[in-house]
Amino acid sequence: MTIQLDHLIPVPLRDKVLQQASGVWNQALTWQAGQFVKINAPSGTGKTTLMHYLYNIRYDYTGSISLDGRPWPTFSKNEVAGLRQQQLSVIFQDLRLFDQLTAWENINLKRSMSGDQPFCSEERVQEMAGALQVSHILHQSAKTLSYGERQRIAIIRALVQPFVWLFMDEPFSHLDEVNTARAAQLITEECRHRQAGFVLTDLDTDQHFDYHVHHHL
Repeated sequence: MTIQLDHLIPVPLRDKVLQQASGVWNQALTWQAGQFVKINAPSGTGKTTLMHYLYNIRYDYTGSISLDGRPWPTFSKNEVAGLRQQQLSVIFQDLRLFDQLTAWENINLKRSMSGDQPFCSEERVQEMAGALQVSHILHQSAKTLSYGERQRIAIIRALVQPFVWLFMDEPFSHLDEVNTARAAQLITEECRHRQAGFVLTDLDTDQHFDYHVHHHL
């Protein structure tokens, strides 16, 4: 699946975008299937807004975002739901875990979305939890977890569903270097195994991945 941005401008940031050069806003960009895309974005430049546009949960923009040549507004609600179940996964900056559920239950919400036969086995979930060193908290309530633990659970939750594109908004912001390296390795393995791509926003430059495309917002 190819993602195309055609002169995308967020309405709330319109004046700022038109005054300052951006590698993403108001540009014509194409991200090819399987590419690892990094977007460097200082605070206040709209990185979370961009992620919400890509995942089609905000619409206050001019220009267009297209998937394989089809702009988002042309997809029906059912088609959008199907894309989010089978082709698009996301790690929100605010994580959006359900506090009343355990970490395992939060992960399982995404696993079970792929039907009677979950895309990811329980054994694979346990392997991911072991790789990110959160096996011991899987049955704790999400509200009892530290932010770094919650972040790792959100990463696993995003990886246990099918996807061809993974959208990540500052996914390592509360992880130390060791845990960031573990998470980046797991994400790389899963993306390469599926021939999937990702779009990652962050404040800084990094060497966590072998990026194919690098933009400054």
